[in-house]
Amino acid sequence: MRTVRIILNGQQAFGAEVLKALLARGEDIVAVYCAPDRPGRGADPLKQAALDAGIPVEQPESFKDEETASRIGSWDADLMVMAFVTLIVPEDVLSIPRHGSIQYHPSLLPLHRGPSAINWAVIHGDAKTGVTIFWPDDGLDTGPVLLRREVAIEDEDTMGSLYFDKLFPIGVEAMIESVDLVRAGDAPKEEQDESQATYEGWCGRDDVGIDWSAPARGVYDRIRGANPRPGAWTTVGDGEVGLLDCRLLDGDPGAAPGQVLEVADDAVTVAAAGGALSVSVLRLDSGDKVGPAEVPGLAAGMTLGGS
Repeated sequence: MRTVRIILNGQQAFGAEVLKALLARGEDIVAVYCAPDRPGRGADPLKQAALDAGIPVEQPESFKDEETASRIGSWDADLMVMAFVTLIVPEDVLSIPRHGSIQYHPSLLPLHRGPSAINWAVIHGDAKTGVTIFWPDDGLDTGPVLLRREVAIEDEDTMGSLYFDKLFPIGVEAMIESVDLVRAGDAPKEEQDESQATYEGWCGRDDVGIDWSAPARGVYDRIRGANPRPGAWTTVGDGEVGLLDCRLLDGDPGAAPGQVLEVADDAVTVAAAGGALSVSVLRLDSGDKVGPAEVPGLAAGMTLGGS
């Protein structure tokens, strides 16, 4: 197998696993680029994996300066593999390697462009999502598609389970397959259909305050789409509590939206429009995950608030 001289640009566990997979196949990783170290954060797993393998590590604050571009050119790379990249890389830098750059995105592009694609796919109630490996350009997730891999979003999936159990492993596999296609000269460049494109920004706290007057299914999707981050929330009296693990219950209790129907040791049951949810894991302001009985002031008959 002819090796490809690769610059790996990424971060965190996903970047580390892509690096390990490439090394296991005997690929020539000439350099690893990852996010700069930040005070109070532990070592980036990708950085540590690269150092353990004796691979040079670069951590530029920006890819927009001439010095960084010149440095990337000095590696004489065939391809830049971008595995979970948050810093913007200009198109003129992306094109420095002989075959350009390929990038991972956790949605079926052109759907759910943007930084919180996994959250929004669940929140919107999508039946499926997947990963896309594409050729990045100066747009945001707009470049031609190399390949897509599809997965089902099951009712019990959360943002966390969807990523770690499905999109993470198939993403690593898709990146390896993409390198093989580039090596063989068979890598597609399928233009994205702009008429089908959607974009959402960061999924933040303001997006996941629960409106209990919304349909119960929509409330359920919003809670699991924000689990574990950024974490859906509601008000309990004058305080707030995060909502994590939950189930959508059958039937309509006919109660006012937000009314607490029952507080048990293992779950709290809350009415929403046309249905009800059972929430078993909640999060306090301290960050502690607790059961309903440990939430101050939570009682049957009260009404919860939210957004």
